[in-house]
Amino acid sequence: MIDVRGVVKGYLEGGRRRVVLDGVDFTVADGEQVAVMGPSGSGKSTLLNLLGAMEPPDAGTVRVADEDLTSLNERGRTLFRRRRIGFVFQELNLVPTLTVLENLLLPLELNGALDTAGRRRAGALLERVGLGDRGGGFPENLSGGERQRVAVVRALVHRPALLLADEPTGSLDAAAASDVLSLFAALRGEHGLTAVLATHSSAVAARADRIVEVGGGRLREGAAA
Repeated sequence: MIDVRGVVKGYLEGGRRRVVLDGVDFTVADGEQVAVMGPSGSGKSTLLNLLGAMEPPDAGTVRVADEDLTSLNERGRTLFRRRRIGFVFQELNLVPTLTVLENLLLPLELNGALDTAGRRRAGALLERVGLGDRGGGFPENLSGGERQRVAVVRALVHRPALLLADEPTGSLDAAAASDVLSLFAALRGEHGLTAVLATHSSAVAARADRIVEVGGGRLREGAAA
């Protein structure tokens, strides 16, 4: 599913270039769930952005679902992530002027797949995270934990090949976090979902098949999950 080779990525900060990832190799098998751990600023989010075609590396290759992302132009990357990737962002990025249900339907609409089956699937996902009666409300009327759950199911509604989640349970209490992780596990079984989760949470990491630690621009295998 994922094959990253020799990837380098850096950013200009105060007129100086800071290398975040330096010659990184990384693979993830189909259907695998990997937790990426490391301190703030270590490169966890940068890695997710590269895997999700949000930005290209400075050097090296990134292949996801048999697509060489480094060979795509900006439009090609946009279409790829729209169709094949599900994102859960730290900032959540829910559209405040859309209802909860409309936020879920947006990925389907962008992909030209907004049909009766898609609407039914969106409603079923809301039910599975305990928000079946909140579809007509707006994000501002939800608690932080409820908005987090909406962001999770929005990332899954179009049945992506790869789920990328940046602190997916960060705003949830222990019970709600367990429910979201159980949803991930169920969807992996039903649809062969592959997932890479950037997290500080040992509870999230414990549910993964494998842990990878980021630091000093490098990746290394962590303790077994």
